[in-house]
Amino acid sequence: MSDQTLSTYSTPVREEWIDYNGHLSEAYYVLVFGFATDTAMEALGLGEDYRAATGCSLYTVEAHVRYVQEVNRDAQLEVRTLVAGSAQKKLHLAHEMRVDGEIVATEEILGIHVDQTSGRATVLPEATRASAVEHTVPAPAWVGRSVAI
Repeated sequence: MSDQTLSTYSTPVREEWIDYNGHLSEAYYVLVFGFATDTAMEALGLGEDYRAATGCSLYTVEAHVRYVQEVNRDAQLEVRTLVAGSAQKKLHLAHEMRVDGEIVATEEILGIHVDQTSGRATVLPEATRASAVEHTVPAPAWVGRSVAI
């Protein structure tokens, strides 16, 4: 596969998402990234039907957001999701938010597959693990960075 993109989520910026500085407010970047995670979960077979049938879901246990450029009102956001890594019970997803092809923000998340009945981590379905491996790319340079002065 030449394009290893797992999924893409698009949305226009809504007026109520604009802060007092006239730009996309911090919280709404995370909201949009959350919708992109939902789209990625669907692509991996972990969507609403899966949750209803199995009682299992992907829980985000860690996230790191980078705000690269300001986003103005009336922008069209596109979030491309890549798989940066996976294990039996874990997924490492990398989201790249773009406006007109330019990266404006990134988010990486560590998701744990959880059985909601027991509240414990459980092995991902084989098809999900195979799809994650198929879509895994070398991690972009911004993945795995820490926050420091």
